[in-house]
Amino acid sequence: MTTDRLGELTAAGVAVWLDDLSRVRLNSGGLDQLRRDQHVVGVTTNPTIFAKALSDADEYDWQLRDLAARGVDVEEAVRMLTTYDVRWACDVMRPSYDASAGVDGRVSIEVDPRLAHDSHRTVAEAKALWWLVDRPNLFIKIPATEAGLPAITAALAEGISVNVTLIFGLDRYSQVMEAFLAGLEQAKANGHDLSTIGSVASFFVSRVDTEVDARLEKIGSAEAKALRGKAAVANARLAFERYSEVFATDRWRALADAGAHPQRPLWASTSTKNPDYRDVIYVEELIAPGTVNTMPEPVIHAYAEHGETHPDTVTGAYDDAREVFAALESVGVDLADVIATLEREGVEKFEASWQELLDGVRKSLTAAGQGSGSPGDAARGNADAAVRAGGNA
Repeated sequence: MTTDRLGELTAAGVAVWLDDLSRVRLNSGGLDQLRRDQHVVGVTTNPTIFAKALSDADEYDWQLRDLAARGVDVEEAVRMLTTYDVRWACDVMRPSYDASAGVDGRVSIEVDPRLAHDSHRTVAEAKALWWLVDRPNLFIKIPATEAGLPAITAALAEGISVNVTLIFGLDRYSQVMEAFLAGLEQAKANGHDLSTIGSVASFFVSRVDTEVDARLEKIGSAEAKALRGKAAVANARLAFERYSEVFATDRWRALADAGAHPQRPLWASTSTKNPDYRDVIYVEELIAPGTVNTMPEPVIHAYAEHGETHPDTVTGAYDDAREVFAALESVGVDLADVIATLEREGVEKFEASWQELLDGVRKSLTAAGQGSGSPGDAARGNADAAVRAGGNA
């Protein structure tokens, strides 16, 4: 007998999401297969994922030729290419959305990361993407920067579902939950149906260990080296403690009584960067009911092969997590500086990926405008048929 490890993870209350999207995956039916066979009930994307997808495949050729013929600028072309894929993915994931009463089946698309420090333009971009994709199971990803916080509230107040991304620290996470509650309260006042508004808070995991471990190696003592690989899980567990406290308040219960769904913690960046660590550590050590774990496909397959599901590996470990934090501080790790560094670098990395995406699309538009013939028309036919079918579902 084979063990359905991902099924066990799902039964433990963890929603399995895929951290990847490409037109190759959509056109081949690979995403739908993951939904049907591997318990995948959501999809996250980011600028890095799209930059890779558009550089690796010719499935985009037909659309690039059409965009070149229309003479669109590169930024509009990026929006058209990425929203096409996300709209299609939303249709693929629609059965999961319907089966979960709108909780799962979500697909995320990120606002231009260059807007991370501009609240007004972030909200405007969120509205534009919401309108372009036009699917109820969409999430708009907004970074948890200082400028992102009021944008999160404003987007939710408009009835837009939000995936808050690039959360690294506990204090910023508390601010994110406050922005969520305020946004839902405003949405209610604006007459929106709260049951249709979803949100997750994407708490990044492995990057914390990468940054902290580098500092521990630099410190070099035996006590410091013994703490390697412990910071990320401790950080996430303490985040879940804060989540549990906030969503037990009277303020939240009033929103829940009005039909609101909680803003679930989502564990992001869950592939291990250190080959010495177990490849599914950031799944096994963060099992808690009502959470999401978004994984690259290799991590999904690794968990299906040898993951070990234990019921709730989070809520009984808060004191241990605090002890890890105290030990890190005692050996000289400045956790506040770690978090500030990760947030700054997170935005910078996505800005760099976005620029890579713009540059790649600019070159492709130029080549498409100079090309002739119709290779890729079959892919366009398949894609259009799939989107039409999904739109009629």
